Parts: sequence; C-alpha cells; structure tokens
Amino acid sequence: MPYLRCPLFFYTHCYMLSTAALGPIGVFDSGYGGLTILQEMQTLLPDYNFMYLGDNARAPYGTRSFDVVYEFTRQAVLYLFEQGCPLVILACNTASAKALRTIQQIDLPQLGADRRVLGVIRPTVEVLDQLSTSKHIGVLGTAGTISSQSYPIEINKLFAHLHVTTEACPMWVPLVENNEFRSDGADYFIQQHLQSILTKDPQIDALLLACTHYPLLMDKIKANLSPSIQVISQGAYVAASLKDYLARHPAMDQQLLRQGTCTFKTTESPAKFSEAAALFLLQAVEAERVFLG
Repeated sequence: MPYLRCPLFFYTHCYMLSTAALGPIGVFDSGYGGLTILQEMQTLLPDYNFMYLGDNARAPYGTRSFDVVYEFTRQAVLYLFEQGCPLVILACNTASAKALRTIQQIDLPQLGADRRVLGVIRPTVEVLDQLSTSKHIGVLGTAGTISSQSYPIEINKLFAHLHVTTEACPMWVPLVENNEFRSDGADYFIQQHLQSILTKDPQIDALLLACTHYPLLMDKIKANLSPSIQVISQGAYVAASLKDYLARHPAMDQQLLRQGTCTFKTTESPAKFSEAAALFLLQAVEAERVFLG
C-alpha cells in the first residue's frame, strides 16, 4: 500500500498533560462511518486498546455549521480524555475539517501536555499524488466537508500541481445509515454524483472517498466507473499514518494500553448502535450509552 509519512499528522500541535494511567486510543465519529477507520486500525495495530465513540443522537454533522461541529466535537474529545484516552483520532471528515484545528490550537494548550487529537485529512492527502497519473483528483464528501474546502486547501499545500474537483453527495450517508446502500434506489444517487463530478473534469483518474461511510458503497461506485479510475478509501492510509506516528512518538506510544480490546460508546440507543455497527464491522458489538455536553 503506497504511503507517504506525515511529519505532523494533520496540523499536530502537541501539548502535554501528565497522566499516570495507561489508556486506549480514542476514536470519534459523528455516527457509524468511523468504524471503517477503526477496523483498519485494529487490523494494523491488533495489540492496542481502542474506545470508539459515536455521537449518533446528533448525527449527521455534514450539514451543521462550523460552530456547532466544533462544540459537539470538543465535547466528544473531552469525554474520551476523561475516559483515560491520551490520544484521540477524529475518524470523521466533517469534524476533522471543521473542528480539529481549533481544538488543537485553542483547547489543547489549556488542557496541558500528553494529550493529542489527530484527524484523517492530512494522512489521506499525502498519498494522492502517487495514486494519480493524470494528476486530476476528484473528492466526494458530505456537504460540510466539501463546503469547508479542507481537501483542496491541504492538497494545494502539498501538491500545487494537482487539479482538484469536488462533489457533495448529501444522500450517500443516509443510504448507508438506513441500510439502503445495497438497494437499487442507491444506484440513482451514486450515478448522479459520479456523472456530475466526471462532467466537471473528465480527466479525473482518482476519486477520493472523503467520508468514512462511503466504503460501504464501494461496489456500486466501482460498478458505475471505468476501471481506469481508481477509487481511494481512507482507512488503510489513516491506519498506516497512525502506526508511523506512534513509532515516531514513543512517549505517546508508552501511554497506550495493549490488551487488544475495544469498547463502544454511543449517544443513541445501544441496541440501535449495535445493529448498525454490525453492517460496518460484520460482527456483533455491545455498546454503552453516554451523554455529552
């Protein structure tokens, strides 16, 4: 799997808060999509403990304002810190786009040192140049991620020669979360947005799925594309970047529990979460309901 090392893993501003106890890696998403990132992390780092938090009661984040996404994400990060997670991964493109930078620059200095919050955008962007021959990239995401312009901005910083075209796909997340992603009706919405982005730029040869829900639509997306167009899912690249980050930051690595376990938290019904999570992880999980804010 091609992978470029990210020296700072997406705007990393490291501040330390001393903590005696070891803890799990926190993984946060507004809903279920971050489970696709979690799954890749567990595959690559099977010995580590993880704690997944889904703010399912307030999902989706994609259409919410910057201020609301920041506040909700901040509440989730604080909860995971309180649960003993020294490291939190925002496995959500909308949260990474709208909240990560503010949390790192404003909130972490007040909390102290030993805690870090990392996102999914920079590790994904770093691989794009080597995955495209035409140097024309398409980015598919939620309305919030696309309107934030986070991907074009980050891509331009690293690879100014890449041509970037974006497309918001507002119906794709509901299709996944309502278990309609295999239905014939899903084809219409998939075809609609693929046709739109390729009409904008017919030279695109690499399409980035900039939403963690979208890998569940992968079969239908590929079925509606030429084989010459590569479809890029984030999970493996984010997991590889995390592994590299821990290798380069032994002080953080030493704070992490290694028992190979994972606990699940949700702001919604645990039964509803467990049922939906099985679609992503292909196995039953037990979740605990928590309250943020």
